[in-house]
Order: sequence, then C-alpha cells, then structure tokens
Amino acid sequence: MELTIEQLAKMIDHTELKPNASRKKIEKICEEARHHNFAAVCINPVHVQYVSDLLKGSSVQVCCVVGFPLGSNLSEIKAKEAELAVSQGAHEIDMVLNVGALLDKDYDYVKSDIHSVVMASGSASVKVILETGFLSDEEIRKACLLAKEAGADYVKTSTGFGPRGASVHDVEIMQDVVGEDLKIKAAGGIRNFETALELIKAGADRLGASAGVAIIKGFPK
Repeated sequence: MELTIEQLAKMIDHTELKPNASRKKIEKICEEARHHNFAAVCINPVHVQYVSDLLKGSSVQVCCVVGFPLGSNLSEIKAKEAELAVSQGAHEIDMVLNVGALLDKDYDYVKSDIHSVVMASGSASVKVILETGFLSDEEIRKACLLAKEAGADYVKTSTGFGPRGASVHDVEIMQDVVGEDLKIKAAGGIRNFETALELIKAGADRLGASAGVAIIKGFPK
C-alpha cells in the first residue's frame, strides 16, 4: 500500500482522554498535532474551548467525545453535550453508542440515540463508537447499520477504556457493512506504525491514538 508520511499524519486523531489530563498535557498534544499536521486532537468536553483556541489558524480539527466512555447517558444529555462542544469549536463528535440497549436488541432506541447527537451536531462530523470488545460479529454488523441509518459519518471501534481496542477483524467487518457510505475510525491499542498500517489496510480511514508521534516516527525512512 502506497502511503506517504503526510497522508498517514492526516489519518491520526491525536488523543488525550485520561481523567488526569492537565492543561500542560493538553498543550503538549496540541503542539505535537500542529507540528506533525495530524487530522485532529481528540479530547474530553471540558477542554474543547481551550483546544479550539490553541489550534486556531491551523488545519488540525477539534474532536470531542460525547457520552464517554460508557455510552449510558440519556440521549438528551448526549445531544446537549454535542451541541455545547460544537458551539465551543468542535468540528467532530465521537459519541459512544448505548451498548446495553444494543445487546437488549432495542434497536429503535440505539438509532434514536445516535440520531439525536447527529441532529445536535449540525455540520460537525459524528463518529459512533461501537465498543466492539463487548460485541459479537453480528452485533458489530447491526451497530454499523444503525449508525448508517441514523445519519452518522463514521463508525469507530473502541473508546480505549473498554475490554479491548481495535482489531483488524473488527475493521474488516465494519468495512464490509458500510462500504463507501461511512468512514471507519480504529482506536484503542494503536501504539506503532506496523499496527496502524494493518488497520489502514483493513479499511480504517482514521486512527485514534495517544501514540500518534510514535506512529509517525515509526514510518519507514
């Protein structure tokens, strides 16, 4: 697969979602994202305004998580969280699907939950985090279909806080379901260039990783 280092950088969402993330850490990832020209910086809602100010004038997008990391918030809360994030400068919203409702086969609720965030996000892209570590292959397929029907832009593998991160197998299933209709973000446990490349080959359009710099540094010279 022909891939330049610039193209790889534009597939990385440089991520800091830990609860102990300080302003100093947030500043550092924004500096790194500017330097390497990553696609986005992905952060918790409390940091959106600050990151938006730090990245002003750059091509790096602001990505905010919603209903994170459990996905169990009421839909109204998720929608309001997305609305506020966009008003403070978020270009992309990564929402966590209600996994329990999916496992209960309450598909109308899952679809409505996603749609409420899509509507609240306006022109911002919406990525639906499936948390694939909890799901069977068929449940991954169903979640992808619901995200598509609800108007999302991406399906995403994992929060990085669940039972496991992204796998090539997950991405291949997601790619088989969404085709060209939605994009795919792989996230969780992506720590080096080799893993990143495997996921891209499987169909990932975007990578969520706190190890963005290490991935870029691993690019073959």
